[in-house]
Amino acid sequence: MVTCQECGLARGRSQVVPGEGPEDAEIMFIGEGPGMHEDRQGRPFVGPAGQLLEELLALMGLRRDQVYICNVIKCRPPNNRDPLPNEIAACRHWLDDQIRLLRPKIIVTLGRYSMARWFPGQSISKVHGRPIQRDGAYVFPMYHPAAALHQQSLRAALEEDARKLPGLLAQVQRAHSETLVAAEERPTQLSLF
Repeated sequence: MVTCQECGLARGRSQVVPGEGPEDAEIMFIGEGPGMHEDRQGRPFVGPAGQLLEELLALMGLRRDQVYICNVIKCRPPNNRDPLPNEIAACRHWLDDQIRLLRPKIIVTLGRYSMARWFPGQSISKVHGRPIQRDGAYVFPMYHPAAALHQQSLRAALEEDARKLPGLLAQVQRAHSETLVAAEERPTQLSLF
């Protein structure tokens, strides 16, 4: 990824910002793209939006080192503009690989660009806080923390959605352990021939 030249963003970046977190994270947060601070440090969500994300994680009873955090695009757009469709398409295989390798139980989309992948044609104001099950994971759309920094009226909705996540995670973990128990209780038939 460090040598990726698949779109024009490669020319203006300081460094690629792939993502970070434990390989066994049950929750993956997907934002839109790196900003100035992220481009300098090579880490996602380290600027003001990252500080708010850490506050939201605390509301959820989580720490940053317990979740995986990445973005739809891995390089900073000029002047922090929105990602373009061709840039999202060029980075899609990187995000696909991250999801495939990590296999999170819950994918939290932060903002409309990450939300659009699972909720095409939907408005974030209508679907935020409402999880759906897709491709073996629950997808939980939330406003981007940066949106709440620019529009304070969104902060309450963002915090309310964050408070729902622990319950969803508990529900998903319970269902997963029930599936494991059911699988262990099934008799195994050995066939020697």
